[in-house]
Amino acid sequence: MHTMDASEIQPLTHFLGQLPPFDTLSKEALSHGVRSLQIGYYSQTMGQVVLSEANPQLYIVRSGAFEVRDANGELLDRLGEGDYFGYPSLLSGEAISNKVLILEDGLVYQLGLDAFNQLRQESREFDRFFNRAFAKRLRHQARFKTGELSGSRVSALMSSSPLMIELDEPISAAAKQMRSARVSSLLVTDKGKLCGIITDKDLRNRVLAEGLDGTVPVHVGMTPNPVSIESSSLVFDAMLTMSEHNIHHLPVVDAEQVVGVLSSTDLLRNQGSEPLLLIGEIERQTEVSGVIGVSKKIPALLQSLISADARASEIGRILTAVTDALTRRLIHLYQAQLGEAPMAFCWLAFGSQARQDQAACSDQDNGLLLESEPDPAAAAWFQTLSEGVCSALDACGYVYCPGGIMAQNPRWRMSRIAWQRCFEGWINTPEPKALMHSSIFFDMRPICGPASLFDALQEKVLEAARKRDIFLAGMAANCLEIEPPLGFFRQFVLERDGSEVKGMDLKHKGIALINDIARIYALSAGIKEVNTARRIRALMEQGVIERKAGLDLADAQEFIAHLRLANQGRQFEQNAAITNFLKPKDISSLVRHQLVDAFKVVHDAQSSLRFRFLRRF
Repeated sequence: MHTMDASEIQPLTHFLGQLPPFDTLSKEALSHGVRSLQIGYYSQTMGQVVLSEANPQLYIVRSGAFEVRDANGELLDRLGEGDYFGYPSLLSGEAISNKVLILEDGLVYQLGLDAFNQLRQESREFDRFFNRAFAKRLRHQARFKTGELSGSRVSALMSSSPLMIELDEPISAAAKQMRSARVSSLLVTDKGKLCGIITDKDLRNRVLAEGLDGTVPVHVGMTPNPVSIESSSLVFDAMLTMSEHNIHHLPVVDAEQVVGVLSSTDLLRNQGSEPLLLIGEIERQTEVSGVIGVSKKIPALLQSLISADARASEIGRILTAVTDALTRRLIHLYQAQLGEAPMAFCWLAFGSQARQDQAACSDQDNGLLLESEPDPAAAAWFQTLSEGVCSALDACGYVYCPGGIMAQNPRWRMSRIAWQRCFEGWINTPEPKALMHSSIFFDMRPICGPASLFDALQEKVLEAARKRDIFLAGMAANCLEIEPPLGFFRQFVLERDGSEVKGMDLKHKGIALINDIARIYALSAGIKEVNTARRIRALMEQGVIERKAGLDLADAQEFIAHLRLANQGRQFEQNAAITNFLKPKDISSLVRHQLVDAFKVVHDAQSSLRFRFLRRF
């Protein structure tokens, strides 16, 4: 521990001046804070940071990696560059109970209680930042200690018929069994006794990455001696075990006999009671105003899912299920007012709702597929229906599409034959506007109405698209016009979000590019899947893309989407505008490194796309 000399003042001022909430301080307050700091060096050999009861401080991580655990050993947080610890006792005045373990050697700046309180008085934003961080920490602790989920028994959630394989079987047999059952893990046994677990990740890292073939025995690629739990244990204990060991599959063993397996998906599915209750409440509404009222609960649902650290793919599916329920209920309510429809119709969703990957600030992208060409009376009926539904969706928070891609626009309310001609026009004449539409309309899904109408249209569209190399080449060229925000030396390229804030557009420079890549490959193979993750899976199964490339792309999609949601969760908590822009200073050095790798995967996938679809043009 030492106090800074003059040569350290300037770089430290620069570091803190870019770090929330120090970036809200006046120059004078920031200077005072910097001169009040001490520097501590912490080595892994020390085991943990000793937090002094007599001298509580704010700890600011400059380098290294740390873990915060409570008195029972429960993981509360993992910290890297730019993160803080020690503030709960500064704010509450209560005795220090948490422990900070040292994962990597690091440098930590320390600010005493008096200086900390003075900065809180100087800046309301500074004070608000740490109070919110403290509240979030308390919520994180509470979600493990209260509620039905944590009080349930593992036996109520586990899969009681786990798939197993003997350790001497060839690894290819394990892969085939996993593929056939559509699961991502198998338990490995030795004469019936659990001795390991093999997951998709193990196949990727321990087999494929090592250049091994499918004839090697399962035990070569498995994770040996996996952590397990008893069926009578609390789900709370299972959640804690999975969190501590960073695992997604937990074998359940009673008296040395495997009786089941618990996955993170099982836990999330049980937590899904909240969205299911919300959907049930939507379906019970008898007035449009009631549906709009229920929709106001969606932001809180999104925030709870983000706080629970659910996977981005699961959050997208849950939010989209709620949107689908809202849309269907509104259609039924308006149809009840208007009377019987003049003909069969199908309400179509495009874009993120079709892909089932909705997040915050989603707008509308929808249309109407009619059984046949409407006469004036029928056209007026559908106009009234679509205007009512689109207006109500806007009131529910799904704002009108800026480009007018909505069912209330007569241009996107057509018969099946007219829709088919429209798609064929885009495919046969891939002009810039047609290619722009392709990125929206070729992700479509039926929400309400006979599926046979949609199936007939989709079949014709896929048949036409896969035969037109020039159309696929145009889509590929369009996708390549935008690149992930990486410059030389793996540095982020920042842009303004319409204000003075510089950041990275995670949606348009990351997630959207992955959606584009998966869509182009899927259209070239005639794949009906619309969800990006399922498209990637289907592409791997059909051998359209290599398994490693597909897994990397799926991992990149989940990581970037999860980061986007977490960032929007922070924006919501801070009452800031919800955007897709992420500031690098808002994430740790570890996450920044992982984000660079994810963007590199997208860049490499674009290179493969260029080679696959543009080499002949």
